[in-house]
Amino acid sequence: MLFLLPPSETKAFGGGSLTIEQVALSFGGLNQARDQIRQAANLNDLLNAPTLPAIDRYTGTLYSAIHGRGLKGSATQFNQLTQDERLRAKTCVLIQSALFGLIPATDLIPSYKLSPAKNIGGVNLKRVWGEAHFNIWPRLQGVIIDLRSKSYADLAPIPANLKAHTVAVFVEREDGSRDQLNHFNKKAKGQLVRAALTAKKAPETIKDLQRCALKAGLKLEVQGTELILVTTSST
Repeated sequence: MLFLLPPSETKAFGGGSLTIEQVALSFGGLNQARDQIRQAANLNDLLNAPTLPAIDRYTGTLYSAIHGRGLKGSATQFNQLTQDERLRAKTCVLIQSALFGLIPATDLIPSYKLSPAKNIGGVNLKRVWGEAHFNIWPRLQGVIIDLRSKSYADLAPIPANLKAHTVAVFVEREDGSRDQLNHFNKKAKGQLVRAALTAKKAPETIKDLQRCALKAGLKLEVQGTELILVTTSST
């Protein structure tokens, strides 16, 4: 089972001594598109910038939930995935960046700023990434849980012949009524991924994932190719 995530706008600064030119990003077939977009966005200074694993570089709500971080001042404020959890994330968590395309969670990347806008410097991101990922998708094995936002899903749609599920998040009130979440859905999605990373055994089927969700206080329902993730908190 693979979890496909969007990046986050907020990112950690700094990093280790290795630069992007000294590391090899996964899915080398995307390198030509990566170079084209980097140059179009005038981000060539990133070639000498320090790098961090993508799962640490991104610091938004979704990623804080993956690490199990609590509120500022709490004992879990600076929580990090354990080494074993990182090893699992390396094999089952993929992130789709507007700059790098598809990368595993542990690939080393610099801090950057690039939105998934349709055109960057005259380059149509949707066209470039759509074509670049054509030969990448068939290499992915297992059910894909697509947790991307619409803007990132539009950049590189998953082919219809692959087994993939999108996820919609709802909050359930005490009276049993439900409201779909938009901005606050990121926390619940992060909690779902964390549940999969911290489970005794990595989930392989939707039923496995449903059991992981229950242990995290979430409910996961199946409606065709859409999964309904139900939480009791919208914050």
